[in-house]
Amino acid sequence: MKHFSWLLVFGALTTQAQDSLKTVPEKNELKYNLNASGSHFFKATFLNQTWVRFNNSNPGTTVVGEPAPQTLDLGLRRTRIQLFGQITDRAFVYIQMGMNNFNFLNGFPALGNAQGVPSNRKVAFFVHDAVVEYSAFANKDRLKIGGGLTILNGLSRFSQPGVSSIMTLDVPVFAQATVDQTDEFSRKLTLYARGQAGKWDYRLGLSDPFPIGTSGNPVPAISANSTFAAKGHHKQYQALLIYNFFDRDAHQTPYMTSTYLGKKKVLNIEGGFISQKAATWRTQNAGRDTLYNAMNLWSLAMFADMPVNKAKGTAVSAYLGYFHTDYGTNYLRFNGIMNPANGTSQSLSGVSGIQGNAFPMFGTGNVMYTQFGYLCASDLFGKNGTLMPYASAQIADYQRLTKTAGIYNIGLNWLLKGHTSKISLDFQNRPVYQNATDGRLQSNGRRGALTLQYQVFI
Repeated sequence: MKHFSWLLVFGALTTQAQDSLKTVPEKNELKYNLNASGSHFFKATFLNQTWVRFNNSNPGTTVVGEPAPQTLDLGLRRTRIQLFGQITDRAFVYIQMGMNNFNFLNGFPALGNAQGVPSNRKVAFFVHDAVVEYSAFANKDRLKIGGGLTILNGLSRFSQPGVSSIMTLDVPVFAQATVDQTDEFSRKLTLYARGQAGKWDYRLGLSDPFPIGTSGNPVPAISANSTFAAKGHHKQYQALLIYNFFDRDAHQTPYMTSTYLGKKKVLNIEGGFISQKAATWRTQNAGRDTLYNAMNLWSLAMFADMPVNKAKGTAVSAYLGYFHTDYGTNYLRFNGIMNPANGTSQSLSGVSGIQGNAFPMFGTGNVMYTQFGYLCASDLFGKNGTLMPYASAQIADYQRLTKTAGIYNIGLNWLLKGHTSKISLDFQNRPVYQNATDGRLQSNGRRGALTLQYQVFI
């Protein structure tokens, strides 16, 4: 009888424990409330994007001194930690740390360079953002005044992208117009005002850009083609204005969501600009004169991200933007994301970094960029998530190219648990170049890259 009583007690406790477990909500964020209502809080997030990539190399590509017509590499595109919170009704703080583009070549171009500086594969886990912000209206988004190291930007939505919610494999990096030239991985020391009033969303910024000589790379020699000036220092002025027809964009941090996966009904139009006096320089009259150019960048765009069938969970996401990018006469810069190569036997007039997967990403001229994605039914694979195919195109008409450059991507996201756990497969097709007779660059065929990514975000 005694043992039977103990069994009854144990059974009751087990049943009670199981019932209590059923009522515990699933934790989906690392958040600590600072008051009873949760309006004051501090939160942490973690992001890791791991890439495996096969790339058909640009002509002449070498890797550690050997010819490499193809490469296969593994890397960390982004590893980030965010720490942020609403400390009082008016005070907000945001800090982000992390590293980017870490693959087997990390530390280049230091390895084997002319200065003999050794490479270092132990890349710094550096501070990306450090911002303090004050709300003029308590618990309202009408006017927030902030300052610090921040990505807040005037040019466009994709100049300040929330990278955890990217629909395509990667963001259109050309929209981060001065990345690693006069900024710290797109972040600048900026005093800003941002807010939402009715259907309007605005951002105003005064930035103090870094000198080009602090980028960690050799400063390009001045020539007849514009490059960022190594002499003089001037502030940047920028602004972005957005009109929302339906739901407003998320506004907690300065970053802008790339896709809401049908959780919001967003349709907006935007216009923005960045301007800086004497940002670039070049020579004239056979090198006898030095001319300074203003940098004037502006864009107009439309963004849509909304459900198609709420019951099924289907949605669409689309963007169409026009960018006018004036860096000064004949400015052109090649860039390859997490470049899998470090050398080339080819020479292109007036540009460097042309190896591997690089293409003319930034230049003086005009760019059209568009992307479209379709979110399939939420129960497509039952508990194993759903799919979101996408396509994007970047069409660039730059002064130093003899014809427009088209960069095309198609891909597929397997959303195991939204953006928290997703696998992406992407194919990119890009042009490669040779010297033209008039000092410009002309197309010399095309190359492709296939990339598999696994993202974990909490």
